[in-house]
Amino acid sequence: MNNSTTFKMLSDPVRRKILLLLRNGKLSAGEIAEQFELTNATVSYHLKKLKEADLVFEEKDKQYIYYDLNLSVLEEILLWFEEFKGGLKNGKEKN
Repeated sequence: MNNSTTFKMLSDPVRRKILLLLRNGKLSAGEIAEQFELTNATVSYHLKKLKEADLVFEEKDKQYIYYDLNLSVLEEILLWFEEFKGGLKNGKEKN
């Protein structure tokens, strides 16, 4: 997955809130849906998009599906942002 696709997935406020919910550990789809005033189908759509972007992992346990953060993708994004720090000095690009 490339950064532009990842950023597109992160541009949606519902998806960002889902990722924040998952920072404390895995949750079932139902537990995530309870945090929103959206239909279960809408929340499932957002979870599907996050999974397609490799931002979350999906784990099935009997009749439940649990989601967890894929920290490696988030770390790649942070590293990408870190590249800017090395190229800037006092808010201006180094020559």
